[in-house]
Amino acid sequence: MASGKRRPKEALIRLVVDPDGLLVPDLSERLPGRGLWIAPQRDMIAHAQRRRLFAKAAKSTVRVPEDLADQVEALMRQRCLDSIALARRAGEAVAGQEKVRSWLGSGRVAVLLEASDASEGGRKRMIGLAKAIGEGLRIFQIFTAAELGKAFGRDTSVHVALAPGGLATKLRREAARFEEFMSTTNDGSDALMERHGKR
Repeated sequence: MASGKRRPKEALIRLVVDPDGLLVPDLSERLPGRGLWIAPQRDMIAHAQRRRLFAKAAKSTVRVPEDLADQVEALMRQRCLDSIALARRAGEAVAGQEKVRSWLGSGRVAVLLEASDASEGGRKRMIGLAKAIGEGLRIFQIFTAAELGKAFGRDTSVHVALAPGGLATKLRREAARFEEFMSTTNDGSDALMERHGKR
């Protein structure tokens, strides 16, 4: 809407205007109502708030929470961590240096997660091994060791791997959007927002 650019739906996040006129994040894309699609960027959300783009897209009065970007960040983070925990319960994820190395060696890894606050040397060695072995493997460094550990029911986890499959595919999408959200610091000039009708 702001720039005229388009992106695949899976690279956007959906927000919905509820019956009371409040704008709420709908990352599961299941809530009824008019969907407003926006790039997963904190500055993009701030730009849309300043320019009142949500109301323009909805063609109605919209109440936008001041902490909308924080809400989106928290929900995106939790969705990723929930996916990791689900993969662990399904036997499709492992944690720990030796287990992850073993899975990498057998070509069983689709997603590698390295704790963002782990020692740089340890992360670099594991990432180097992954790049040498895992063709098409996706690597993320956006969660702390404590966050990764919680998904495995332990205090910390530095290295986590997910096997190929539906859960890894879902996490790749969710984590890619979250990674963009956490790393993008543009001035809003690349604002991207599309209005979709009711589903």
